[in-house]
Amino acid sequence: MNSKKEEMRSEYSSELINSGVRGKFAAKYKKGTNVVLIEPELQKLFPDTESVNKALKEYAQEHQLARP
Repeated sequence: MNSKKEEMRSEYSSELINSGVRGKFAAKYKKGTNVVLIEPELQKLFPDTESVNKALKEYAQEHQLARP
């Protein structure tokens, strides 16, 4: 937004402007996130959350890593 004029562009519909909830996700954002991006070639091997978690648990067990 322009500091001189607090106005949204005309191409945004009033429906969009009026339907938003300010700060809806602010509390979750402040807590942090556990999102991890993996490389495309690994995504083919681990396509979902379950496969990633299973592989990490097996790795941790094999290497006797402490669990939090």
